[in-house]
Amino acid sequence: MNARRNSLIASIGVGVVAIILTVITTYSPVTASPRFYEWSAPVNLGPVINSAFNDIGPALSKDGLSLYFYSNRPGGLGGLDIWVSQRASDEDAWGSPINLGPVINTSATEGVPSFSRDGHRMFFNSNRTGGFGSTDIWVSWRPQTHDDFGWQTPVNLGPGVNSVGGDSNATFFANEEGSAPLVFFGSNRLGGPGAGDVYYSAWVDGTFGPATLVAELSSPQPDMGGTIRFDGLEFIQFSSRNGSLGNFDLWGSIRKSTSDIWSTPENLGAIVNSVSNELTPHVSPDGRLLIFGSDRPGGFGAVDLYVSTRERINGKQDR
Repeated sequence: MNARRNSLIASIGVGVVAIILTVITTYSPVTASPRFYEWSAPVNLGPVINSAFNDIGPALSKDGLSLYFYSNRPGGLGGLDIWVSQRASDEDAWGSPINLGPVINTSATEGVPSFSRDGHRMFFNSNRTGGFGSTDIWVSWRPQTHDDFGWQTPVNLGPGVNSVGGDSNATFFANEEGSAPLVFFGSNRLGGPGAGDVYYSAWVDGTFGPATLVAELSSPQPDMGGTIRFDGLEFIQFSSRNGSLGNFDLWGSIRKSTSDIWSTPENLGAIVNSVSNELTPHVSPDGRLLIFGSDRPGGFGAVDLYVSTRERINGKQDR
C-alpha cells in the first residue's frame, strides 16, 4: 500500500504531496451516475500512449490532433516531463509520444498541461526554481496554434495565483460574454476548508489577481482542481471527499450561467469511477470526451490514461 501511495504521489507532483497524504479511509459507495452525466465506460488509451510508468494529466488540442500529458517514462529531462502524441485525423491512431524538450521541461517536475481555448497558451505546474512555493503554475505562449514544439519560455503566473504552498491543476476559461478570463486551480494554501481546495483568479490589466476560494467546490477533504467545459457551465474535479468509491474519484458540478454558483459536486458514479484512483480529468474542447488518469487494474503502468465519451451535454445536443 505504501509503495502504491508513493508512486501515486510521484505521478501527481511534489507540490501536492501534503494533499495526497490526506487519504479518506472510509467510504459511502455511490453506485449510480447522477442525472447530469452520460459518460460511457472508460477505455484505456492503449500501449502507444500508456507506458510501464506513470502517464497522467491529459490535455487535448482544440482540433483533437494533439494529446498532451505528463510522464516519468524514460527519455525525459526530469522526474516528470510533458509529452505530446500526434495524429493526422480523428480516425487515425495516436503516434508515439514526443518529449516537449528543454524550453518547457527541466530537471524539475512539469505536469498537468492545459490550454487556453484559442490554443496560444499552455498552463502547467512545476516545482522549478523561480517560483513562490513548493509547486507553482506557469504559462507558455506559442505564435502558431498547431505547432506543438513552438512553445516559448514559460512565465510564472505570479503571486496572485501562486502561494508558498502547492498550486497546480490549472484550467482556463475565457468568457465570450466579455468578462475577465479566469484560471481555476487547486491549492493547499492556508485559509481553505480542507487540505486542498479549488480557487480561481481573474486576468485583469495584464496580470492575474488575488486567488478567490470557490467554496461550493471545496470540502474538508482534498479537492485537487479539475477541468472546466468550453462554455463555463460544467466543472469536473478529482477529490477524495466523502462518498468516493476510491481514494480519489471524479466529481461533477454544473451551473445555469457563468454568473451563477456551482451546484454541489456529484460523484460521476461507478461507470466512470472505481475503487482505485481517478485523477487529473480533462474535458475535450467540444465537451464530448473525458480523459483522465487512473491506477485501476488492467493498465500498462502505474497510472494510465483512459477516455469516456458522451453524445449529449447535460441533456442537450452539443453545438
